[in-house]
Amino acid sequence: MKDIRSIGSSTQFCAVIGNPVAHSLSPVIHNAAYAALGLDFVYVACPVTDLQNALAGMRALGNFRGMSVTIPHKIEAMKHVDQIDAADRSIGSINTVVHEKDRLIGLGTDGPGALRALSDAGVSLDGKRVLILGAGGAARAIAFTLARSAVLASITLLDINAVLLRGLAADLAAGTPAQVQAELLARNSLAAAMAEADLIVHCTSVGMRPHADRSLIPIDLFRSGQVVFDIVYTPLETKLLCDARTRGLQVISGVDMFINQAVLQFERFTGVAAPAAVMRQVVMEHLAS
Repeated sequence: MKDIRSIGSSTQFCAVIGNPVAHSLSPVIHNAAYAALGLDFVYVACPVTDLQNALAGMRALGNFRGMSVTIPHKIEAMKHVDQIDAADRSIGSINTVVHEKDRLIGLGTDGPGALRALSDAGVSLDGKRVLILGAGGAARAIAFTLARSAVLASITLLDINAVLLRGLAADLAAGTPAQVQAELLARNSLAAAMAEADLIVHCTSVGMRPHADRSLIPIDLFRSGQVVFDIVYTPLETKLLCDARTRGLQVISGVDMFINQAVLQFERFTGVAAPAAVMRQVVMEHLAS
């Protein structure tokens, strides 16, 4: 952590914005990395409901370098930046904003972070039937990335929000070669999807602290051979992952995606290679405490 006495007018600062943000470990991981490399940066967490004015403030402050954007702002943030690469624009959500001179550059690191987590776990995607729970910003990024990175058998989307669900399904069908199915999340639709899925990716906030006793998937719906990836990382092992492990399934924690995407954000904010080992160590120590 940067010594407050060394913070001055030349200090670059970054923030995670969302509502809520109290659970976020982004300040912990970024500040540890700044300290490890001796960078004149500091990172804070800011609860934000007024996204448009928050981004206007970022634009107005010369040493405001970058933002990590979390729930519920990943889709709306696209409306208030100046530049987004074509690939990120087609996804329809961003989780990172970088301040470059007088411009705000939007991009996404969730998808690449999730893909790296799956690759590191040895999960092969070609020919797999993927079930994605949720249709918000993170789900969009992951769905597009998986569909563009492998020849999937199918993607099934389940969510309680019909508007988000239909929008993501239509965009995936138009922008990727994936075979896409989408249904409102209910017991029957979940049971049918679980009976077919090879990989389950959970992209909602269910099971996040302080509601760590919750899971969207009843334990009796798991079947042998499935891989379960929960992007929630607080707690380190969610009830969803605990139940899946109990049934003998391979599980992937959201902490892996979180670290991977944070490494990519750090490098865009600072312009230097991230100390990934330091970032992983501090997160794991914090989650274990």
